[in-house]
Amino acid sequence: MRSILVCLSFALALSAQTPVTVLKAARMFDGKSDQIISPGLVVISNGRIQSVGGTAPSGAKVIDLGDATLLPGFIDSHTHLTMDFDLDYNAARLKALNRTTAESAIRSTVNARKTLMAGFTTVRDVGSSDFLDIGLRNSINNGIVPGPRMLVATHALGATGGHCDGGAGIKYGFLNHEMGPEDGVINSPDQARYAVRWNIKYGADVIKTCATGGVLSPTDAVDTPQLTQAELDALVTAAHELRRKTAAHAHGSEGARRAILAGIDSIEHGTFLDDDTLRLMKEKGTYLVPTLSVRSGIAEAKFPPLVREKADMAMKAQDSLVRRALAIGVKIALGTDAAVYPHGDNALEFVLMAADGMPNAQALRAGTSSAADLLGLADKIGTLENGKFADVVAVPGNPLDDIKLTQSVFFVMKDGTIYRNDRAK
Repeated sequence: MRSILVCLSFALALSAQTPVTVLKAARMFDGKSDQIISPGLVVISNGRIQSVGGTAPSGAKVIDLGDATLLPGFIDSHTHLTMDFDLDYNAARLKALNRTTAESAIRSTVNARKTLMAGFTTVRDVGSSDFLDIGLRNSINNGIVPGPRMLVATHALGATGGHCDGGAGIKYGFLNHEMGPEDGVINSPDQARYAVRWNIKYGADVIKTCATGGVLSPTDAVDTPQLTQAELDALVTAAHELRRKTAAHAHGSEGARRAILAGIDSIEHGTFLDDDTLRLMKEKGTYLVPTLSVRSGIAEAKFPPLVREKADMAMKAQDSLVRRALAIGVKIALGTDAAVYPHGDNALEFVLMAADGMPNAQALRAGTSSAADLLGLADKIGTLENGKFADVVAVPGNPLDDIKLTQSVFFVMKDGTIYRNDRAK
């Protein structure tokens, strides 16, 4: 009887062991250094990285990806997964007004899947409507639909008539109410605090604000400030007190400067920033998220004259911004503004940053460890290290030699689950 119990206990112990998967490839970029490690080996168990390098444990399932490079899952710090790319500006606005919330939600799942399959296992989604981003995030977290891990902002917060005012450009009386704090429109420090708290109450992971005008908004100049110093101070303080990071859409220097002085965590776009503002960002440790990929959609889009004029101005200034930010030493994280260009093309940002003078290794870190630091997730993602979430992608060849290889992801793992492995076919 005793021997039977011993055998039974041993069998139960074996069945309780967590399966171990080993990823092998010719090379590995761990997201921390400037170097490629050869060969690459990552041991994964229970959705986390157990070890990096060395040899495969006995009995593990080994997936050999051959002449490829393993990298941390990519991170996009500026997406809009609940919005669709459309070359026709006016037609897109009309579709958005007529589309039901249910249809928009279903369409967003397609955008999420495209993003994940491109190797982006985490995104910061900075502005949505009807709580679509909350629903998409929760559906992904619950395993209902495939997609990247999402940090969401719900409503972006800005001034009446500004870039974050969803009612701008629509005739008075067409909407059933004037936009207010619950819609993301604020006009005082008190309203800023209320809107932050309201967003967080309904699920926001991050707070996004519009500190200046925008390219695609129909009624404002692109570089003018749109919130006062007091409003931005109240907004950032309220968010930080509730342990939420903040991001500011800002094209012009004055609006960006106010946001930086308020303690904003990142400036999105930053197109027309002068060197003094960039130096202030360096001093304060503020990240720049330059969203260079928008040019791939904007160049071909059909815009009204005012929007086209702003878009052309902004595209001409992008490259100078990045080169000056690099020279000054501003921290840069990868973000694309997906929806202004087609979802799933996110890796173009790596290529464009490198074209503006960023070394390939720094570009890769901008979309891995640097972005993880910006998002406040450096202890969980962004590098291939023991204990981190098992987010791993693979590309053919060596991306330090050719950064364009980031556009050829063929293997995607998120939280230890394989979503794509083209070499298994």
